[in-house]
Amino acid sequence: MSEKNQVTEAEISATRELQAVRKELEVLNSHRFIRMHDSMFRLIGFNLVRGLAFGLGTVLGASVLLSLFVWSVSQIEFLPIIGEWASEILRQIEAGR
Repeated sequence: MSEKNQVTEAEISATRELQAVRKELEVLNSHRFIRMHDSMFRLIGFNLVRGLAFGLGTVLGASVLLSLFVWSVSQIEFLPIIGEWASEILRQIEAGR
């Protein structure tokens, strides 16, 4: 009889745990991120926009960093070769604007 009580208590505990897991799964399935990626077209569109934003940010960031680097190198006058070279690059960049 004692073994039957232990099995019953284990079954009750397992049932409660299963209900808790089901409840959490319902919460996760109703989350906005999951609902947004439910459709293949939405998923493709979201990733396309994300990729475009990432690419644009990368290009703009690299452009700013490179122009700051070239400008700072062009300010160095004690190294005539590098300074002239950087000044020429800066002139080319400004001519392109």
